[in-house]
Amino acid sequence: MHFVSAIYRLALSLWVGGIALFTFVVTPILFRTQGRDAAGKIVGTIFPIYFRYGMVLIGIALLARMFSGEAFHGTRQWIGTGMIVIALLLTGYQAYGLTPRMERVKQSVPSFETTSPGDPARKEFRRLHGLSMVVNLVVLLEGAVLIAASEAFRRQ
Repeated sequence: MHFVSAIYRLALSLWVGGIALFTFVVTPILFRTQGRDAAGKIVGTIFPIYFRYGMVLIGIALLARMFSGEAFHGTRQWIGTGMIVIALLLTGYQAYGLTPRMERVKQSVPSFETTSPGDPARKEFRRLHGLSMVVNLVVLLEGAVLIAASEAFRRQ
């Protein structure tokens, strides 16, 4: 069971670290060093891989939690398992619902550098992007809470 617990903690760490790296390091650097349209194109190309990466790691964390016997044996375990399932559902929503909608809206904006911020397509993109950022932060926070809880309860 120690091996499965280690896999669980590794999956959580890679999940949270991947989100943090992409959200707080890679994306800001791209938008700071590239034109807005070029950076958006690069980030848009990375998103499908980013979400699949997250879904695989969240899925591994869920399976490891189940195989370790930590998934359903008490309130704390049920809450943690529920958080993982919610993160998986939210990431799936981003990958297969929200991001494709954003891409369709983005195609109707010739350039984010020259199109007026008041343009209806830009406003819709901004709304969807804001929703995506909130979902991304929720998934990140869920993973961080699970890591902290995992460490806190391991030491007891």
